[in-house]
Amino acid sequence: MDGRERVYRTLKFDRPDRAPRDLWIIPAVETLRLPELELVLERFPTDLAFPNGYRAWNMGHDVEWPDPNILFRYGPSKRARGIPWEGTYVDAWGCEFETAESGVVGEVKHPPLVDWSALDHFSPPTEILEGARWDAVNRFCAATNKFVLSPPAFSLFERMQFLRGTEALFLDLGYGTKEIFKLRDMVHEFNWRAIELWCRTDVDGIGWTDDWGSQTALLVSPPMWREIFKPLYKEYCALIHAAGKFAFMHSDGHIAAIFPELIEIGVDALNSQLFCMDIEDLGRNFRGRITFWGEIDRQHVLPFGRPDDVREAVRRARRALDSGTGGVIAQFQFGKYDPRENIEAAFEAWLE
Repeated sequence: MDGRERVYRTLKFDRPDRAPRDLWIIPAVETLRLPELELVLERFPTDLAFPNGYRAWNMGHDVEWPDPNILFRYGPSKRARGIPWEGTYVDAWGCEFETAESGVVGEVKHPPLVDWSALDHFSPPTEILEGARWDAVNRFCAATNKFVLSPPAFSLFERMQFLRGTEALFLDLGYGTKEIFKLRDMVHEFNWRAIELWCRTDVDGIGWTDDWGSQTALLVSPPMWREIFKPLYKEYCALIHAAGKFAFMHSDGHIAAIFPELIEIGVDALNSQLFCMDIEDLGRNFRGRITFWGEIDRQHVLPFGRPDDVREAVRRARRALDSGTGGVIAQFQFGKYDPRENIEAAFEAWLE
């Protein structure tokens, strides 16, 4: 059973031979610990692939690839400058990030829409979509037997924070500032176009990222989430499914409050911080209804635990979530300071 079939069977609860493997790697691991990373991937090849040639789903540097002509790239940006995850850099939307540690994404310190008056003259970076190497995606898909997932096609809530500033955005939401809806709709239109273009390719799944949780609860009230954001996510899932593809979503933090509604709107695979929540409760309520796309605790267990602690964390997740028919992807993150033996222990435990 190859990676593509294994992931398909997992998503459809059709008894894969084992849980598919997916390893996310922060850029610092690729730059500082590449020999260790190569050893891990040699022992435990992943079942998902990404057409931009990145090892990680939502971050990372280019890796060696036999034919660079099959790698996807977004088009040149009018605003981007600097090197991502290094020092100060600006992304395609004009959001300026400052990194406190090399190889870590950093924070936006100078949002371009700190003054609402700038919104009237602001436009999304449509040039990166128009100039993208879409033709390379299908060549990539044809060259691999793995399940091909788009790099993060978009974000909504996070992009709004990057553009406006997190504190200001929360105040806007609380006060019901009318400009918040204009900002949301502008980002939504860009996201819709990005999904449309990805849907025309041969990728198996389309993914996005929006962190909705703190360590203990949702960052906004569930009623606010339902009113302002849920309808747009529902449209994204419908567009993805209409093209015959799977919808993959990542969201950090304690997001148990919106699990039922993410299932309702059609999210097929959800990557969440299981260990921020009650894993057993998630299993009782949602096992068999959505694919749990990882993960194993990257805040405490993977960086600071022993291999036996890691194995027990995997076993706990499997007891709660794995029915043996699918619905679980063996995903976790290789962090900058995680011992290699912990990464290997996690994959070993998934094979038990």
